[in-house]
Amino acid sequence: MRTPADPAPERSSPSPFRATWFLRTFGLTKVPLIWYVRPRVLELSDERIEVVIPLRWRTKNHLGAMYFGALAVGADIAGGLMAVRLIDESGVKISFVFKDLRAEFLKRAEGDVHFVSNSGKLARELVARAISSGERCNESIAVTATVPTKLGDEPVAKFILTLSIKRSK
Repeated sequence: MRTPADPAPERSSPSPFRATWFLRTFGLTKVPLIWYVRPRVLELSDERIEVVIPLRWRTKNHLGAMYFGALAVGADIAGGLMAVRLIDESGVKISFVFKDLRAEFLKRAEGDVHFVSNSGKLARELVARAISSGERCNESIAVTATVPTKLGDEPVAKFILTLSIKRSK
């Protein structure tokens, strides 16, 4: 087991294919709604994650835009997958949940939605804090949703999720 004071070992980011495979397997076995919306990881680095959920019959609302529940699933994935990776790399048993979610829906998401979080540094600090203190630790993770094919980088939604983690006994 690595302690928080030890230097981080050199690591390579998992390929988007491997991260997508992990995410879909996790969805199929643990959280079926994740599997149902068919997310795909486009990027997973130390600082950034980008996930896309396709606009399909199963993710649309009655107006032809992405249903807000599917948008919440995308924010959950983008906010949590980085932490899952860091927890796994730590080798320490840590439980995590989202304590709250704040969402601002700005425009209709009328295409495949990309969810981006640049909170890798915050997530890494949160995991280290939880390991060293043994106490429950919380951190707000920001996620932005865009529809690049229709609106470029203009956000269709913004999310703030409070990630709450604690070292398990």
